[in-house]
Amino acid sequence: MSDLTVRRAQQGDAGAFGELYRTHAGRIHALCLRLEGDQARAEELTQDVFVRAWERLSTFRGESAFGTWLHRLAVNVVLADRRSLWRRGRRLLFTDDPAAFERPDEAVSGNSSDLEGAIAGLPPGARTVFVLHDIEGYTHDEIARLSGIAEGTSKAQLFRARRLLREALER
Repeated sequence: MSDLTVRRAQQGDAGAFGELYRTHAGRIHALCLRLEGDQARAEELTQDVFVRAWERLSTFRGESAFGTWLHRLAVNVVLADRRSLWRRGRRLLFTDDPAAFERPDEAVSGNSSDLEGAIAGLPPGARTVFVLHDIEGYTHDEIARLSGIAEGTSKAQLFRARRLLREALER
């Protein structure tokens, strides 16, 4: 991807932005899917990321690769969406069974050894930390700053995610 394409898009060239979309959409969708664990939601978030990218394209200064800037924007969009859903109370779980908090939101099917399915079945906080740390390579400090949690919480969520994944993959 050339810097010229990015500059043309920054100047309002929709064709150039379309080229940026075609180049990066697959990677951004894969990231959203890993973070969210739901295909339909990942598709919506991917579109949100590119809408935000179009709106904020003028803030891209070229200090990093465009793909890196877009990746960071995608992580921020997904985390902001999750915070928004949480604020609206859609993520509340009322139960008399404390063990329910240890079970994934969506059960991993049967004895599946499908890692992607197991990741998708993790609780949202654990899934986010696992994807950002073990797949995307973020440090706990970076995860803490991005998601608004303590560094220790990030480490605890990673430990929890790994434990839940081991259990899911052993079934």
